[in-house]
Amino acid sequence: MKRVILSVTEDLYTDQRMDKMSLFLHKKGFDVTLVGRCYGDSPVLEKRPYKTKRLRLLFRRGFLFYAEYQFRLLLYLFFQKCDLLVANDLDTLLPNYLVSKWRKKELIYDSHEYFCGELSVVNKPISYKVWHGIEKCCFPKLKKVITVSQSIVDQYEKEYGIRPYLVRNIPPAGVTFPVTATRESLGMPIDKTVLLLQGAGINEGRGGEEIVQSMRYLSDYHLFIVGEGTVIPQLKRMTKELRLQDFITFVPRQTPEKLFNYTSLADIGMAIDTDISANLRFSLPNKIFEYIKAGTPMVVSNLVERARIVNQYGVGVVTKAITPESIAQSVKQLSEPSHLAKCRQNCKIAAQELTWENEEKVLEEVYSPYF
Repeated sequence: MKRVILSVTEDLYTDQRMDKMSLFLHKKGFDVTLVGRCYGDSPVLEKRPYKTKRLRLLFRRGFLFYAEYQFRLLLYLFFQKCDLLVANDLDTLLPNYLVSKWRKKELIYDSHEYFCGELSVVNKPISYKVWHGIEKCCFPKLKKVITVSQSIVDQYEKEYGIRPYLVRNIPPAGVTFPVTATRESLGMPIDKTVLLLQGAGINEGRGGEEIVQSMRYLSDYHLFIVGEGTVIPQLKRMTKELRLQDFITFVPRQTPEKLFNYTSLADIGMAIDTDISANLRFSLPNKIFEYIKAGTPMVVSNLVERARIVNQYGVGVVTKAITPESIAQSVKQLSEPSHLAKCRQNCKIAAQELTWENEEKVLEEVYSPYF
């Protein structure tokens, strides 16, 4: 049995893409180990059919976090028996690349975002220089690269002459979480239209501020913000300052199963990322596909990848501008009963095509030499 080690900087608790990738390789007969990070307050992982390893770290963010994780991951990988290494995102690439060269192991790179176009990287010249330097050193020597949106595929081909495989982060059709909750049990009002903003990275540029401000024009609606991110404290302060506590509810991050209950019971999903970085411009967040799978129409910003999905499948509205007024107008437009019903039906149709099982056909091509 061939051994494969996948590494990522996340704590593995809510990273559904890594779970799907690990399960795919496990089903193909690999001995799989998924490596991530861990802190004292990290949730306990449920039992999985593949092995997991969480590296305990002292630092949580910034230079010290990345330096510590790179070093710890490098040591871990160097002393593990394996046949194949899979680096996920640029912040795990260098240790994997070095070990693959030293030990003559195959390496696959799976880029979940356009890392060097990420806001926290491009706004810091030293950080950008370091990460871009690592990318320029390693990327041209990679044999197989995977990424998550067509825009990122095109960008990497333009920069490095390597065309990555496209594997979007779509939920599996064969796995559907039961909706065991009710609106009442989740604290959702039954007499208002419920909006949902969900995500593990509700950070700057994700439209959270504009969505909160739009609630001033949506008195018959209630917004649920489910997840975590760097702007959550700011959004909570803004909610109080605007006296919108009766219209907005904050919920901490949930397990995928619990999150699906919120997604399914909401009326409209929100995905209003702004065009303040190349990474956001090229992004195709998994929440788009989670809304579709749950049958929840959405309001999205006019960024190329998400607008393409919404317009192609008729599953929501693309807002004209990222302003509170425009967002509120788009929400009201989608809420028109016949429009909302049509979009819900279109979500069901789209969900039959947009499945992880279809994305796995590309993975078969990528990994077939190693089966």
